[in-house]
Amino acid sequence: MKSRFADLDKALLKRARQWDKQALAEIYDLLSPRLYRYALRLLGSSVVAEECVADTFERFLLALRRGGGPREYLQAYLYRVAHNWVTDYYRRNPFPELSLDPNLQTDHEPGQVLFEDLEVQRLRSTLGRISPDQRQVIVLKYLEGWQNDQISLVISKSIGAVKALQHRGLVNLQKLLLNDPAVME
Repeated sequence: MKSRFADLDKALLKRARQWDKQALAEIYDLLSPRLYRYALRLLGSSVVAEECVADTFERFLLALRRGGGPREYLQAYLYRVAHNWVTDYYRRNPFPELSLDPNLQTDHEPGQVLFEDLEVQRLRSTLGRISPDQRQVIVLKYLEGWQNDQISLVISKSIGAVKALQHRGLVNLQKLLLNDPAVME
C-alpha cells in the first residue's frame, strides 16, 4: 500500500529542494502538528516536544542545504529524525521512575484527574523501558494510527520486522505493567 502522502511528498520535496519558501511553509504547516503530537506523547512535556519539532525541522533544512535529506518519503524522514531526537533525549535524561500510591483515592473528580494523569505518566515511563524501536512502533501504530507499511518506511525495516517489533513491544509492556506493584486491581 502506497503512503497517502507519497505524491504530496514528492511534489513538496521537489519545490523544497529549490528553497521555495511556500513549499517549506506548507511542509511545516502540514507536518509540524503531527510531529508535535508524536513528540508530546513520548516526552510528556510541551516545551520539550516543541524543542524536538524545532530541531527536527532544523535538521531537515540543514540536510536540504547540503543536498541530502529525503528523496521520496518526507513524512517518514521527519518522523525518523524526531524519533532519533527523542531517543537521544532519553539517553541524556533517562525516563523517571514513577511510584504510584496504590491507596490513591479516585472518588472525586480532582482525584480522578490526578489518577488519570499518573496513569499516563506511568505508561510513558513504562514505554521508556522497552527498546526505542519497539517504542516507536507502538506509538506510531496505536497512538498515531499508522499502518504497518507506513511504519516500515519510517524505521527502514520490512513489514515483517514491524510486526515482530510490535509483538515484542506489546509482550514487554505487558510483562512490565503486570510486574509493576503499582498496578491497581
